[in-house]
Amino acid sequence: MARSPDPPADPPRNVADHEPTPPISGAQFRAIAENTVDWENWHSPTGKLLWVNAAVQRVTGYEPAECLAMADYPLPMVAAEHHQRIRAFLAAAVAGQRGDDVEFQSLHRDGSRRWVSVSWQPMSDAAGCYLGFRSSVRDVTEKRRLREQLRLHNEHLEQLVQERTTRIMQLEKHRLKMERMAALAELAAGVAHEINNPLAGIRNAFSLFKSSLSPDTKYYEMLDLIDDEIERISKITHQMYQLYRPRTQQPTRFHLARTVNDVITLLEPMIRRSGVAVRLADSQGLPSEDLDAGEVVLREDEVKQVLFNLVRNAIQASQRGMTVQIELDVTATHAQIIISDYGCGIDEAVLPQIFDPFFSTKSDLPKQGMGLGLSVSRSLVEAMNGKITVTSRRGEGSRFTIELPRRLADPES
Repeated sequence: MARSPDPPADPPRNVADHEPTPPISGAQFRAIAENTVDWENWHSPTGKLLWVNAAVQRVTGYEPAECLAMADYPLPMVAAEHHQRIRAFLAAAVAGQRGDDVEFQSLHRDGSRRWVSVSWQPMSDAAGCYLGFRSSVRDVTEKRRLREQLRLHNEHLEQLVQERTTRIMQLEKHRLKMERMAALAELAAGVAHEINNPLAGIRNAFSLFKSSLSPDTKYYEMLDLIDDEIERISKITHQMYQLYRPRTQQPTRFHLARTVNDVITLLEPMIRRSGVAVRLADSQGLPSEDLDAGEVVLREDEVKQVLFNLVRNAIQASQRGMTVQIELDVTATHAQIIISDYGCGIDEAVLPQIFDPFFSTKSDLPKQGMGLGLSVSRSLVEAMNGKITVTSRRGEGSRFTIELPRRLADPES
């Protein structure tokens, strides 16, 4: 019968595993300390420096022998503004306390500075006899640089978050405002549509009635007043409808200065009654490839309506003897119209609301409309890819600026 193989013998043991580890000599300890990257120190119980490793020269430029000769070590190698901090550390160490990561600026022999961090702890021998304390100084310049970068990065992120949050709030506020304006505009258009039908009947009936009377009839002059009021109602309803559905007139080629003069002519009766002068300043223009200087390609009727609304408002805001000024600046790509008055101005508190439908700063004046002129004007300007802005101060006047593209589209042939 076959015999089972013997179990394998135990592996041979390394004799060295059982040999006692020889103690590390003082020279070896010194070699370890001298080759440590950190700046190491050993102080007596009174704080006097007993030993410092060679790393001190790398950090400060001073040799260990120079350090041992210093009466007030390590203050000559510490930035003056941090002397008090180091004195406090030395006092705490002499008192037997321990501490970690106290940062200060070390002063190199060449005048340069580096940020370092010191930690310390008391030392005792095997019998418990107090031997003084050791301190270890580590270069933390790069650490502080990265920490400062992180702080700046965090501040930047916080600023971006704050700006984004503010922007979101502004957009939400704008969205709610647009929704309210759209609802008001739609309501206004509906009301205008319902009023226009009976108003047309009243106008036709009144025209027949008026034509049947002789100019010698008593109170005949009052009929002109009624006719004017019917016309005013018609204009208001037209504005209300246009607020919701602006016209889409085709762009045409025209001279902007000539259109401004046409608007001034239309407002001539109002100018005479108010005693306010309206002046068109010298315009500036740059000729482009296929446009003469001062010519634009826009919706002329809509530009006229915007100008009519703004110039009329400027006249109403001015006192007798004042001047409303209109400035034009036509470049190769844009047209700018500025309408300035020096009248009553607009309160800063209500300035953001002046383009809202049905908002008016002239509610105390009779027959001044329903606060739709500026709303309609902004709608027309924005429909032409432009924008309208205003600056105003109470008692100093207002300045409305219209920015439009010079060419909206090719004019119809």
